[in-house]
Amino acid sequence: MVRVACIGECMIELSEHADGSLTRSYGGDTLNTALYMARLGTPVDYVTALGDDGWSDEMLAAWKAEGIGTSKVLRLPGRLPGLYVIQTDASGERRFQYWRESAAARDLFALEKTPALIEALARDYSLLYLSGITLSLYGEKGRAVLSDALDKARAAGVRIAFDTNFRTRGWPDRDVARQAYRDILSRSDIALASTEDLDLLFGEGGTETFLEGQRPAEVVLKLAEPACRVMVDGSDDLVEAKPVERVVDTTAAGDSFAAAYLTARLSGANPVDAARAGHRLAGAVVGYRGAIIPRSAMPSDVLKREGLV
Repeated sequence: MVRVACIGECMIELSEHADGSLTRSYGGDTLNTALYMARLGTPVDYVTALGDDGWSDEMLAAWKAEGIGTSKVLRLPGRLPGLYVIQTDASGERRFQYWRESAAARDLFALEKTPALIEALARDYSLLYLSGITLSLYGEKGRAVLSDALDKARAAGVRIAFDTNFRTRGWPDRDVARQAYRDILSRSDIALASTEDLDLLFGEGGTETFLEGQRPAEVVLKLAEPACRVMVDGSDDLVEAKPVERVVDTTAAGDSFAAAYLTARLSGANPVDAARAGHRLAGAVVGYRGAIIPRSAMPSDVLKREGLV
């Protein structure tokens, strides 16, 4: 059976309203993807570290209620999860403020239980999913351990999917970031990238640098306009998204796209149809505030149009 592990960090989320009030939830890019994959029917586990506090307990209970496996979540006594605040402008574009420097998730690949976790990643899964934000968590030593874990998993036949999700604040040294990205892309089978990420990371012409260099066999490149290029096996297809009438908050648009794309691909859809599924789910997600939309708001036709459910 296909089973996915999403690796990263979930934080307490505070979403600021126009009157200055705050709504508390939780979110994090790879956790968002795991949740939407679970809602779409993909068996998925979340791989992270949390504290032993009440908020961490609440997160675990919420993930389990969504159908996300939590057996690979490590608990660290005395630690807390990180926190972020979402602020949005009139067009729904978001800005984040973070408090996460001492979050438990940062030590995931430096713990006594880490070797057992690495063995499980190579043994229990068909696909590992992580992001540029995941890479920014661990520091040089942690990333080296992660890279070894990915190598072991690939040697065991596990595929790697990587979302470029580049956040400048997470990388004080841009050269370190570039090398970390090159290392992970060389180990990836699927890359979910964006022109915005690539140009921020590599500078002007960053997208061309990525496309002309060593890259995974399957690439989805999200464009500045509502469309993406899907490049697999020598093909290069433009897949446009339908206009969205109501954009409230673009948080998790890319995360939900990744969830639907990967679920569709794992279910047998071709890359173009998988990208269409990604656009459909992302188009629904941006109509709500915060990373996680209500279950009742999940579109019923994300995969049905591709004949997958």
